[in-house]
Amino acid sequence: MEGCLVMSRKELGRKTVLERVQEGRMTVGEAAQCMKLSYRQCSRVWRRFKEQGDAGLVHKSRGRGSNRAKPYKGAVLERYGMRYEGFGPTLAAEKLGKEGYEVDHETLRRWLKEAGLWQRKRKRAEHRQRRERREHFGELVQMDGSPHPWLGEGQPQCCLLTMVDDATGITMVLLAEQETTEGAMRLLWQWIERYGVPQALYTDRKNVYITEREPSLEEQLQGKEPKTAFGLACERLDIEIIPANSPQAKGRVERKHGVFQDRFVRELQLEDITTIKAANELLSSSFVAELNEKFAREPREAADFHSKAPSRQELKEIFCWEEERVVCNDWTVQHKRQLYQITKHNDPLPRPKDRVVVRTLLDGTLKLLYHDKALRYKLLGEIQRSPQPSSKLPSAAHPWQPAPALAVPRCAG
Repeated sequence: MEGCLVMSRKELGRKTVLERVQEGRMTVGEAAQCMKLSYRQCSRVWRRFKEQGDAGLVHKSRGRGSNRAKPYKGAVLERYGMRYEGFGPTLAAEKLGKEGYEVDHETLRRWLKEAGLWQRKRKRAEHRQRRERREHFGELVQMDGSPHPWLGEGQPQCCLLTMVDDATGITMVLLAEQETTEGAMRLLWQWIERYGVPQALYTDRKNVYITEREPSLEEQLQGKEPKTAFGLACERLDIEIIPANSPQAKGRVERKHGVFQDRFVRELQLEDITTIKAANELLSSSFVAELNEKFAREPREAADFHSKAPSRQELKEIFCWEEERVVCNDWTVQHKRQLYQITKHNDPLPRPKDRVVVRTLLDGTLKLLYHDKALRYKLLGEIQRSPQPSSKLPSAAHPWQPAPALAVPRCAG
């Protein structure tokens, strides 16, 4: 209402005390003690009261906007709705900041909730006992794959393979069509070339990492446990594979999947990327490095537990598939419907019925090994299977076969 002055309870109390000073019933010093102010501050308040009356007691900032207020709230919400709809407040605040809309993520969260554009999804989790991080970088690395429509709705579903160091949170990822042995090998190869050989991998129980099959007779005689191709590669690198009993046990890599499902999917949408190759180029160029800079932390102990990385040629021989084959009487070996001729210019030359190892590298190169030495060979081509004999009716002339029954026409009536 015009002509009315709104005062707070504290300002009304000061008015009462200063009126006593004005009437001569109290000194300025006594008023300062009564209002719990210093003498200088009370003198300034008394001077404003004498000059301006009751208006001199009202705070000067009343009715004015905050210096921290964002004048472009409407513009921020409009831009969010146009380009970043569905983004979480933290990620959206980062993206808006790059466009000149500087706003704190908590402020944006409040604005979005008030406008009904975002609502937090809460889950009630089961009780779990906390496991402390490992103390050293490279002591334990969690590894897992996350199938998800990474390239957008309508695109084939693919799998993001992720490695997260338990002590620091440093991350490395690779997008592949599926969680396969080849994808796991390539991702571990990249980690080793970048950081070195870790001491242990924490994985789930997928048959990419461990196998539940019974040991073969040869494995039983040699006292070996059955291993996958990835497990054999880790054994050569002296990496221990620790299988987790639940997804929550390897919670760091599981939570990292959530980060990528929130941020990486949005980034692919912004960059209009719809192929695995282009997505991996984005990951290796800047995206993962920025996430590591933002979320990684220092380990509790400074010592790095990574071992020295083998040479690139050694890694080629380590990350492979190996199968045993028997040498035929004509010094040929069969593998995946292909026939390979072992030449006589080999020393030592395997004899028929000897076993050789067929090693397939990640680049598709095939090697034959005998006593850990590569054999010379040539490809003869695909094995031609003999056609299966067609089934024939038994001959009636054979003395052991009964004569075929004759069809007797039925009489009418």
